[in-house]
Amino acid sequence: MGLRYNVRREFFSSVFKDEWTSPKIITAKLMTRVARKFLIRGEVQGVGYRFFAQRAAARHQVTGYVRNCSDGTVEALAEGSPVDVEEFKKDLVTGPQWASVGQVEEISLEPTGQYGSFLIER
Repeated sequence: MGLRYNVRREFFSSVFKDEWTSPKIITAKLMTRVARKFLIRGEVQGVGYRFFAQRAAARHQVTGYVRNCSDGTVEALAEGSPVDVEEFKKDLVTGPQWASVGQVEEISLEPTGQYGSFLIER
């Protein structure tokens, strides 16, 4: 029993950022997923924005992708819990040190579960 309990606790602690919550809340968080597409405008290409977004996605445990668009914008798709996606968006608005984010457009989508990680697409 000890090993099984520790493995479960480690899993839930990593999923929920070390906050131990009731099984009811855990189930709700796992089942509630949202998807958002973000279109980021400004000086966002050639400044490490995609790598910044990938690190932010890992920090907030969201999946999806980020890519440069031909019109100079950056597009990101994120899936995860509503809280995690919102925190990810806050990082996108800030951007990396050398970026100058002018506008972040948010489009709600249905989550597909298509991505198992967060990718940089070219």
